[in-house]
Amino acid sequence: QVQLVESGGGLVQAGGSLRLSCAASGRTFSNYVMGWFRQAPGKEREFLAAITRSSGNTYYAASVKSRFTVSRDNAKDTVYLQMNSLKPEDTAVYYCAATTSIRVSQRSAYGDWGQGTQVTVSS
Repeated sequence: QVQLVESGGGLVQAGGSLRLSCAASGRTFSNYVMGWFRQAPGKEREFLAAITRSSGNTYYAASVKSRFTVSRDNAKDTVYLQMNSLKPEDTAVYYCAATTSIRVSQRSAYGDWGQGTQVTVSS
């Protein structure tokens, strides 16, 4: 099991940027594909982005592909989500998660989750 702690959320105006961080501990971080998800009130938790173990491949949901960038630093056991051009509809709790599965966009493939960090985008 890997423990995950997100940080970097907050209140930002529309058009602004935030960078989320997710620090991992407990197991070898570089063994895991890392994903980012979000959940807005009353909605399902949705996939945003994933990055493979050596950062060789990244995957994005169509809704964020041109605005969000996922990256990782295996030396720091940390994965990041850079979010630009934020919109009010990006308001949600953002979660990072870890998996050893190849089904990187499927929520059910992830067994370890952080507690989430709130992102609020004002109009």
